[in-house]
Amino acid sequence: MSGDPYLIISSDCHAGLPTEEYRPYLERRFHRAFDDFLAQRTARQAEMTRLGVRNEAFAARWFEEHEEGLRGGWDAAQRIKELDGDGVAAEVVFPDADAVDSRTAAPFGVGLGLSGDHDPELGMAGARAHNRWLAEFCSAHPERHCGVALLPITAPVDRVVEEIDRAGESGLGALMIPAMWGEGKPYHDRSYDPVWAAAAAAGMPVLTHSGATPRHEYGDHLGIFVTEVTWWPARPLWFLLWSGVFERHPQLRFGIAESGCWWLPNLLWFMDRLYLGAHGGKKLSPFAGLNRPPHEYLDRNVFVCATNTKRRELAQRYEIGVGNILWGSDFPHPEGTWPDTRGWLRATFHDIPVAETRRMLGLSAAEAFGFDTRALAPLAARIGPTPDDLGQPADQQAVEASWARSRETGRHWLTGEDFPRTGVDDA
Repeated sequence: MSGDPYLIISSDCHAGLPTEEYRPYLERRFHRAFDDFLAQRTARQAEMTRLGVRNEAFAARWFEEHEEGLRGGWDAAQRIKELDGDGVAAEVVFPDADAVDSRTAAPFGVGLGLSGDHDPELGMAGARAHNRWLAEFCSAHPERHCGVALLPITAPVDRVVEEIDRAGESGLGALMIPAMWGEGKPYHDRSYDPVWAAAAAAGMPVLTHSGATPRHEYGDHLGIFVTEVTWWPARPLWFLLWSGVFERHPQLRFGIAESGCWWLPNLLWFMDRLYLGAHGGKKLSPFAGLNRPPHEYLDRNVFVCATNTKRRELAQRYEIGVGNILWGSDFPHPEGTWPDTRGWLRATFHDIPVAETRRMLGLSAAEAFGFDTRALAPLAARIGPTPDDLGQPADQQAVEASWARSRETGRHWLTGEDFPRTGVDDA
């Protein structure tokens, strides 16, 4: 019914132990290297503060005001309390609970900073330690958590496939690969095909997540980092798409997390026009290995975990594809919506049709990550905000009518119409 509470699934949350507590999950032969890594942590934090990445005053206030809730980053009982308070029935769990101090980074920095430049042995060891802990953490409430296994994909391919199988058997439901392959082979290389095939066979979506950048290039110019940080995790999309990975592996699902989706409409317009023979691309050779235009691969294989989805992005949802946008709270990171998710949702979705809101806030995530909506329904009925809580009018016909023109125009480069102005402000 249109007035029922929402089933909310956050497509982007984070969990991780305080780094030193990963030792029991790490193979003994790596303990000495782990001690060296821990010993360098203070120096790394000081450098981040010097470069302006860490705001000391904000960090102190954040930890003081949210001390109890932040324990939900690794305490399963506290986490359930925080999810319930936010009205979130289920979540997709990425690494690194602490995005301020990096005190919960996985061993050897292979959490959100996972990169192709990591030492193959140490990188895989750190990833396996986190994956072991995460499987244990998610097992307390498996219907509410989809754990994202860390996957150092530039390691030897047989070990990568082995870790996919092991992670899936342990109950984890998705895979995070480096956004940057560093000195490794780019993702168009056919050597990765066994990895894509194994992920597709296991039904585990492959994701990139905002975090890694060529930080050494930026000096102390933080604006450069902020401008590019969401570009790097998006970059693998066009490597996979144009190289035919989605054609060769039609069951593979690929997601981009915490990078917004504001960049996608123009990119999709540009790629479609090239494929469909726009004037500017006529001198180019045919796109070998692709049997359909880019937007069809996007709709079949790709989704965007658009954390803290913005009003501007919702205004573009018919170009992006409503079903391709998965909302996320980013718990417990300070740039997310926790602990005032209900307020954020009201400010953002108040004039969006209820049926579309249900899809972006939960149903698409359930499909992408395999959540059991029937098992979650009683919980959603108890904790989920209602359309009325989000300020959405009971007269949905009027709301639908207000968006009719935008919906009909859709992807204007395919319908032949200009995209109309909606007059929607960014929340």
